[in-house]
Amino acid sequence: MRHIPGRTVRSAAVIAVAICAAVSTAASFANPIRPSTSPPATIIGDRIFLREYAAVAPGRFSESGLSIGKIIHTADGGQIFGFSVDENGDDGLLASAQDTGSGVKASVETFSQSTGTITKVIARTNTMDDFVDLGIAAGDVGLIEHEHVTGFLKVTRSFHILNPVTGNAFTGLWTPPSRSNLLVEQIADNQSTTQAAVFGITKSTDAPRLFASNIAANTFGPVFRLNPNLYGLADGPQLAEDVATGQAVFGLSPDGGSVGGSPPDIEMIDLSTGKQTGFQGVRIPPFNSGFVNGLAVDSTTGIACTTTELDASVEFYVLATGAGTAVQLPGSNGNQFNSGEGVAVDPIHHLFFVIQPNGTVGPPGSVVDIFDEHGNLQTSITGFTAFSVTPELAVNPNTRVGFVSGPTSDAITEFAY
Repeated sequence: MRHIPGRTVRSAAVIAVAICAAVSTAASFANPIRPSTSPPATIIGDRIFLREYAAVAPGRFSESGLSIGKIIHTADGGQIFGFSVDENGDDGLLASAQDTGSGVKASVETFSQSTGTITKVIARTNTMDDFVDLGIAAGDVGLIEHEHVTGFLKVTRSFHILNPVTGNAFTGLWTPPSRSNLLVEQIADNQSTTQAAVFGITKSTDAPRLFASNIAANTFGPVFRLNPNLYGLADGPQLAEDVATGQAVFGLSPDGGSVGGSPPDIEMIDLSTGKQTGFQGVRIPPFNSGFVNGLAVDSTTGIACTTTELDASVEFYVLATGAGTAVQLPGSNGNQFNSGEGVAVDPIHHLFFVIQPNGTVGPPGSVVDIFDEHGNLQTSITGFTAFSVTPELAVNPNTRVGFVSGPTSDAITEFAY
């Protein structure tokens, strides 16, 4: 799933970012309040610019012996607001911005996965504007949101296509329905079909909306009005796509992540008809999991994987039947501080990747845990530090290489698996 990073106007709670050493605990379950370890932040427009704590430099090898590879830094030293990799090629795309004190220096950049270097800076501004990477769609089609700031929390948005990303240039505009009243929240990761699931809310009423789009062709399916009591931002909806069934898949908390409340819901919506089906997720006492932090779907097998906030658990679901199981992250003892965040999928080798910002195995730092689709841990990649409590994670299944935010706000770290 592709989130829109750093928007104060879009989240139920302000995004807090920290670089933290792992803390282990002997308790079976932690106090379900995440420690407040956020660095100070500056708000310009509707973007949060974070001042960093010192980060531990990534090591050379993980606990399993798999290598931690190159670190890619932005060309201008700006904080990364979204990055993507072409899963069928070597290119990548990112957006960068930094507070200069008198404005914002922002850029859109492409990079090489194999060399770990910036290929080209394709756009620059030095005003109050910024850019957000919305992802790479099928056919190496990139999508960038340009945010033109007209006042405090007043932003005009336009969406720019790179077709292909390897062309290192904007080639057209993407014009979603009712775009003047739409805030794009998430676009599902999908590089295998031209139908991309898009989730957003209306600016006027925060009403949730879902539609499909062929981004390259700038065409759109029907717009579905979703139940705000289930898909509102307070319920923390996470979006993925099952391309085999043509469905958007959501993981969400029906009661706003309440401690001891309802377990998560898994909901599926047909992108052509709007027909909705779903089931209740795994109940994990005593806290019942709270928010869904991450979600990915392997469309070749119909398996979904989620991470949950209150218990450091990872859940695996058969979407066709609703059957589910849960495992705890290794060494976490159910401690919320060590919960997993984003999830990525390798549908070729049928693996799920979970980023744990505050790791519980190996040296102090972060961990990428790799599971098969039955919930069996395959390996834990250590020896690096992710940036933020909600770092981004992306993998290229064809080259068996992944990338994670960090160790600093202007960087992403490569790992091999």
